[in-house]
Amino acid sequence: MTKYHCPMCDVRSPVEALVWCCPQCQGPWDLDFTASPVPRNSLSGRVNSLWRYEEALPLSASDARAAVSLGEGRTPLVPLTDTVTAKLDFLMPTLSFKDRGAVMLAELARRLKPRRVIADSSGNAGTAIAAYCARAGLDCTVYVPAATSPKKVEQIGAHGAHLEIVPGDREATARAVRSAAGEDGVFYASHVHNPYFLHGTKTYVYEVWEDLGGRLPEALVLPVGNGTLLLGASLAIDELLAYGLIDQRPALIAVQAAAVAPLAFAFRAGADDILAPAATTPTLAEGIAIPNPPRARQILTAVRTSGGTILTVTEDQIRAAQLDLAGRGLFVEATGVACWAAIGAYGLDGRSAVVPLCGAGLKSGLAAPA
Repeated sequence: MTKYHCPMCDVRSPVEALVWCCPQCQGPWDLDFTASPVPRNSLSGRVNSLWRYEEALPLSASDARAAVSLGEGRTPLVPLTDTVTAKLDFLMPTLSFKDRGAVMLAELARRLKPRRVIADSSGNAGTAIAAYCARAGLDCTVYVPAATSPKKVEQIGAHGAHLEIVPGDREATARAVRSAAGEDGVFYASHVHNPYFLHGTKTYVYEVWEDLGGRLPEALVLPVGNGTLLLGASLAIDELLAYGLIDQRPALIAVQAAAVAPLAFAFRAGADDILAPAATTPTLAEGIAIPNPPRARQILTAVRTSGGTILTVTEDQIRAAQLDLAGRGLFVEATGVACWAAIGAYGLDGRSAVVPLCGAGLKSGLAAPA
């Protein structure tokens, strides 16, 4: 296996050491890994899961069918307008895009053989980690805030994971899980701090590239809280560009709920990092309500490098977007409609774009009227 690498301190750690963050700055790890080019013309006969892009993944699988998998990925593209296409990432085994990263963490944990796996989540990442740990036969505990959707809590428990319900908000939950993360033999399957998760989410872009015949749209519109999908997308774009598999970098257009928008404020101010943790104002888009994202610097750099921007949407715009998509036959949870709300509010100046519909509406129901 390769090594973890702190981009701030230049500290490295063996993956096998189970050290979940940089010991100097407590920041998230990157990975010392260089992808190989994915041969698009050879993909048609491959396994129909995330593992079909094995050249780009940091866990080699001599037989992809032997790796942990629930058949994740390969979600369809459905046109919404003449220029905007939706990628239906809610059509995953656990009904959210988080399966892309969870399968990588579960496979990593299966190889490391920890005593137990722990994770924290506002819902979707927890359900994904629980499901893939169940598939891998791993003991798993998931910490969630007390306000987590009952349907997501039920789903986590149904997969056999132990539940720790934490009083307080998402930040309180993160503090609780980190207190257990340093125990011997514990693998903290952090979808924020562990870079293997990002190397799973980057398959979102590889699928778009494959299904669009070896090209990408002019813009990728992506919801951002902790930024795991956006940073995975940025990784994939860098790799595709490095091997001449695309000609130009699409703009990354990040979307936050106006109620909790620290990245948008920092972007508009020209700052390299968030100016201060955002107030924890309630929002329908609970999955991206992250007041102090640990990878904020990386997110802001990725958006600026791409020539993109960061937009915000209001609660009324989120409600309207959810109803609009449902009227088109697509029932998506409130967090997952943020990108469509942004397109409705701001437009794209005629650029072609793909938006992810990240989580199924059945996970948390229809947003109540204001």
